[in-house]
Amino acid sequence: MPMIHTFEPVYDQKSKILILGTFPSVKSRENGFYYQHPQNRFWKVISALAGEPSPGTIEEQKTLLLENHIAVWDVIYSCDINGSSDSSIKNVVPNDIRALLGKTAIKTIYANGGKAFELYNRYCYEMTGKAIIKLPSTSPANASYSLKKLVACWGKAISL
Repeated sequence: MPMIHTFEPVYDQKSKILILGTFPSVKSRENGFYYQHPQNRFWKVISALAGEPSPGTIEEQKTLLLENHIAVWDVIYSCDINGSSDSSIKNVVPNDIRALLGKTAIKTIYANGGKAFELYNRYCYEMTGKAIIKLPSTSPANASYSLKKLVACWGKAISL
């Protein structure tokens, strides 16, 4: 049975960059917001790049994103997925990324990991005509990247 993405993208008209994941993890689906697995380093990376403390609540996470002109969403609207495993994703229905771009000042799109990069190029690029830049995943499954290495790689691509 397909899983459906149940929460909205985070953005406003001033958003200049878009960071795309694949589909929410089990923990994110339970909490109704992005990157809620306690071992995911997304919030630590973004706060380090912004030079701000790591946000503790979902409201603080939203504020951190919007104050830094960052939009966050996922490539997938619905799919078949086992738990949180990106490698198990099948039967993809993409989100309407083009519509989001039309409501914002987004100039650059980043993929949080190789699977988001691959899925965006397969399902969304033709509709948006905008290239995506692949960044190493902040997922705990990407154990070969320390937090320090993630911050360095993300920092080379993104300037807040």
